[in-house]
Amino acid sequence: MNKYDVIIIGAGSVGVPTAMALAKDKKVLVIDSLASPGQGQNKKAIGGIRATHSDFGKIKISLRSIEIFSTWKEKEGDDIGWMSNGYSFPAYSDEDEQKLKDLLKIQKSFGLNIDWVSAKEYIKLVPGIDPKGLRGATYSPNDGSASPMLSNNAFFFKSIKEGAEYKFKEKVIGIEKRDTFIVKTDKSEYEANFVINAAGNYGRDIGLMLGCDLPIQPDCHEGAITEPVERFFEPMVVDMRPVKGSANYYFYQNNEGQVIFCITPNPPILGVDSDSTSVFLPQVAKRMIKLYPRLANLKVRRTWRGQYPMTPDGFPIIDEAKVSGFFNVVGMCGQGFMLGPGIGELVARMVNKTPSEEDMKILESFKADRDFSGMEVFK
Repeated sequence: MNKYDVIIIGAGSVGVPTAMALAKDKKVLVIDSLASPGQGQNKKAIGGIRATHSDFGKIKISLRSIEIFSTWKEKEGDDIGWMSNGYSFPAYSDEDEQKLKDLLKIQKSFGLNIDWVSAKEYIKLVPGIDPKGLRGATYSPNDGSASPMLSNNAFFFKSIKEGAEYKFKEKVIGIEKRDTFIVKTDKSEYEANFVINAAGNYGRDIGLMLGCDLPIQPDCHEGAITEPVERFFEPMVVDMRPVKGSANYYFYQNNEGQVIFCITPNPPILGVDSDSTSVFLPQVAKRMIKLYPRLANLKVRRTWRGQYPMTPDGFPIIDEAKVSGFFNVVGMCGQGFMLGPGIGELVARMVNKTPSEEDMKILESFKADRDFSGMEVFK
């Protein structure tokens, strides 16, 4: 039987960077049912990377992820499309302005580089944005974006260089805990001291193999990308105003000049159906053009549909199960790409039993047995 120190189930936004972190001193195997890394939800991510969350744990993990993304080309030589274009949340009502300013206090207390900018200042950042009723915005210049496919590919080859092994086109069909773990696929069996569930949409199915009933439910989101044009605005724009059919939407111009955008359906569309719909583009285009008329003449190249593996409170599950040595690292709520590199290093410390005091504080937010009564703000 093939023996490893660690088996990771899932070669996506979380599994690959976790393999990269662990392979430095462990024999690591990653198993995925698809043909190559990042072929699940990673390639469907729109590429935004922010630390402007509402929780200490997500903020700290994201700050580390941003450090990894932003220095990758300098340290490793790969161009992953990183751009420090920032994130912005404009406010068009007194209520939204107050919510953003209240959250701003929390974010600044955790060391984030974020501030409130006036309507006049925001119009300079996003020239041509609808000024009617604009009260200002929060703006975090250190947030940014990168290519999900280029990044996952770079992390994949770095993990192989560190010694990680991969098995593609193998579906995990069972896990047994004896003295060690026996992971059974439709092609073979593997043994390991530790198993990490990083299976994304299928995290609940993998957890159930060892008695972990995780509250994860994928819901569908659609995205699109335009033709490339000369850069005309900088930050990710998040319009958090709900309207019939959508809770919010967001868009930005990537490093190649293409505008990428996504919408949050309301009510959620549950399931794993990845077929694009005829509803999405007219729905989101109407909202975007009203907010930012300069987008009107851009040609949309393609649309796609992916899933956010959601938990009830919008926070991930990162926790060692009651079955010692089995780690659930799932329920990223559509933020696996931005959280992945930071989570990978955190999980490596958990497996190696070297978590810091800050790590333990971070993990308090992500326990599998929490009551899930809280809620991520502006998730």
